[in-house]
Amino acid sequence: MAAGPAPEARPLMDKQTFLDNFGHLNCPRKTYLCYEVELLVGENSIPLDEYKGFLHNKGADMGLERCHAEPIFLERMASWNLDTELRYRITVFISWSPCPDCADELVKFLRENRHVNLRIFAARIYDYLQGYEAGLRALKAAGTDVAMMTFQEFEYCWKNFVDHQQDEDKPFPSWDNLVVRSEELSQRLAGILQNREE
Repeated sequence: MAAGPAPEARPLMDKQTFLDNFGHLNCPRKTYLCYEVELLVGENSIPLDEYKGFLHNKGADMGLERCHAEPIFLERMASWNLDTELRYRITVFISWSPCPDCADELVKFLRENRHVNLRIFAARIYDYLQGYEAGLRALKAAGTDVAMMTFQEFEYCWKNFVDHQQDEDKPFPSWDNLVVRSEELSQRLAGILQNREE
């Protein structure tokens, strides 16, 4: 069988953009969202590299109507027309956990698309709006695996979504207190998801 044309190179995130937006040292205004899709076949999963990439929210600072990263992602996902007869797992790595409105949109999407499983790994908790806890609990209740990013997820994103090829022999440049901060956020999220104060 003849090989098809080589796939187009997928855009990768700038190294400093990743560190600035996913690192715990800053409190950036933008939300970056990295995503990948797998086809679930029995106990196995098949990566679908054509549905792998990243995006970020649009805001007034860019002269555009404000739109969070999650609705942009849902719109992008709708354009893929995933076969409803098959099962998919979508994994999202996001610099801020979903706000209450975005959590509601994701829950609505999951109810309408039972063939999709969603996993969300967040770098930090978006706790600026009232109701963020209920939004996170609603995502969990809808079957979403919600977790904080640990060293493993940060390193995975670095290897798979960041333009670091010229430094391939160098490891992921972890920042001070990454493991401690991730553990603190994980405990806080666990308290939220169990509906208790930490």
